[in-house]
Amino acid sequence: MPTEYDAVVVGSGPNGLAAAITLARAGCSVLVCEANATIGGGARSAELTLPGFVHDVCSAVHPLAAGSPFFKTLPLERFGLEWIEPEIPLAHPLDNGSAASLCKDIDATAEQLRDDSGAYRWLMKPLARNWENLSIEFLQPMLHWPQHPITLAHFGILALCPATLLAKFLFRHEPARALFAGIAAHSFLPLEAPVSSAFALVLGLAGHAVSWPIPRGGSQQISNALAGYLRELGGNIEVNRPIENLNQLPRSRAVLLDISVWEFLRIAGQQLPSRYRRQLESFQHGPGIFKIDYALSGPVPWKAEACRRAGTIHVAGGIDEIAATERNVAHGKIPERPFVLVAQQSLFDETRAPRGRHTLWAYCHVPFNCGTDMSNQIESQIERFAPGFRDCVL
Repeated sequence: MPTEYDAVVVGSGPNGLAAAITLARAGCSVLVCEANATIGGGARSAELTLPGFVHDVCSAVHPLAAGSPFFKTLPLERFGLEWIEPEIPLAHPLDNGSAASLCKDIDATAEQLRDDSGAYRWLMKPLARNWENLSIEFLQPMLHWPQHPITLAHFGILALCPATLLAKFLFRHEPARALFAGIAAHSFLPLEAPVSSAFALVLGLAGHAVSWPIPRGGSQQISNALAGYLRELGGNIEVNRPIENLNQLPRSRAVLLDISVWEFLRIAGQQLPSRYRRQLESFQHGPGIFKIDYALSGPVPWKAEACRRAGTIHVAGGIDEIAATERNVAHGKIPERPFVLVAQQSLFDETRAPRGRHTLWAYCHVPFNCGTDMSNQIESQIERFAPGFRDCVL
């Protein structure tokens, strides 16, 4: 193992591995240091409940990875990465037993929104025609010179709107409004906040362009494929190597840190200018999540048929309920009826669970640093749209 590198990357999450690959492709010698025994950061999988049930530790559904211009330049399929597209990317159940669906085809999505079909086509079709250009703009640093300014300006006019305002202005009925609001809630912002519509537009467009796919075998396969390609390029990865101080790193021309603000302060704080250190110490974190992984005896008994064919489910009711929940979370209040995001990967990937059994990945938004057990609230929300769910839990 060399003792000096062009660059050292601390943290082996997808961003750290992507940075290492970029450097290695440019001919640089690179070392990635990972504190844990397993690479991947937020893109990991493990048997968290019962033997044979493979759960995603953090991220589970990856429309922006599949749609990433950078990822498209990588031969990750050679290293075992296979994307699975669920029959329906996203379903949003409603209290009347129906569900609104985000289908890969815009017209199919619009048709099941009925009276709001024209408005949905008006909103999404022009943007979808420019997905390739828009994705280049989205997935760059926020401060950059636009490569497609006219396309970005069209998107920006809509994206700046609060999600509740845009949804209620464009759509007359609850299915379309709820579908849009649920996607916007991925922002972790109050839906009355400016720019909250941007998240609904980006993720909705990604669903139409590349679906909301899952990696066969779990999110770990993304990290494994990135690591495999990095090693082919000559990069090195060391696991079980926690870094307590930057002085522990081998000599290099550059150090890149794929870690949290607090980890950065811990290992580099004394070497930072005092003003910058104070700025980092005053960093305000956004809301957090409470996540549960389930091993199930069978598929979730959703009332809405579309939910039984979808990879992702937004469990939240209508637009006003979602907006109230996200507003409460932003103000530090624990929601009684949380916005719950569910992924049912084992419906489409037989490697996730023993034959006839299933996994379920579920989380809700909570105030930052919240220590409240949200299990009952999450399960009550799922039961609301899938009576008998609790009986399926092993």
